[in-house]
Amino acid sequence: MSQYSAVISWDRGDAPFVDKRYSRAHRWSFDGGVVLPASSSPQSVPVPYSDASAVDPEEAFVAALASCHMLWFLAIAAKRGQCVDSYRDEAVGVMGRNARGKLCLTDVHLRPHVVFTGTRPPSDNSVREMHEEAHEECFLANSVTTLVAVEPTFEMVS
Repeated sequence: MSQYSAVISWDRGDAPFVDKRYSRAHRWSFDGGVVLPASSSPQSVPVPYSDASAVDPEEAFVAALASCHMLWFLAIAAKRGQCVDSYRDEAVGVMGRNARGKLCLTDVHLRPHVVFTGTRPPSDNSVREMHEEAHEECFLANSVTTLVAVEPTFEMVS
């Protein structure tokens, strides 16, 4: 069984705390040495207590799902002999209330646009099948109860 880890670190500095006027800006550190600035979403906690330029957990959740789907899609396309020139996903997460009335990301819409190249273009049905297989294989999509919808587009270049 594999394990994955991240170090999440925050320091108050000299800011007040119990009055809730503290910065939510923090850092995400990963085992490869990457450190990302992170914060609460400005939609949840207003600036200046959130850092709008940092990644927030909701964005990261959407990005992680989209990234997992893309990686599976690329592997499946390569296995089928389809050459992918580029892949861009403008994924969107929707905040709403679940059946218990709790705020959550109720839907994540993946909108991958794939550009293929080569002499044997995939059919619309083949592209849909590859996205369906990628969705079925995605570890993260299999880990959440949020609806994850995939709405792909593609094109061929010569």
